[in-house]
Amino acid sequence: MEKNKQDILVKFGKRLSAIRKEKKLSYRKIATLCNIDHSDIKRYEDGKKNLTLLTITELATGLGIHPKDLLDFDYGIDFNISIE
Repeated sequence: MEKNKQDILVKFGKRLSAIRKEKKLSYRKIATLCNIDHSDIKRYEDGKKNLTLLTITELATGLGIHPKDLLDFDYGIDFNISIE
């Protein structure tokens, strides 16, 4: 996987971890709330596993937040590149 793509997974994982800890949820508790295996949640937080839009939605539901809140981090990408 490209380094930039791996960096995005790691940054997402840090965001997920911060929200989970803020809500004082263990891996097992969030797994129960969103029907995702706790070991997968750990891999998402470590940036070792890519996830789908449906997984993001499930995680957000378990955390009681909007999915966009999970995606609110600095990607380190300039999204304003013009295409000519």
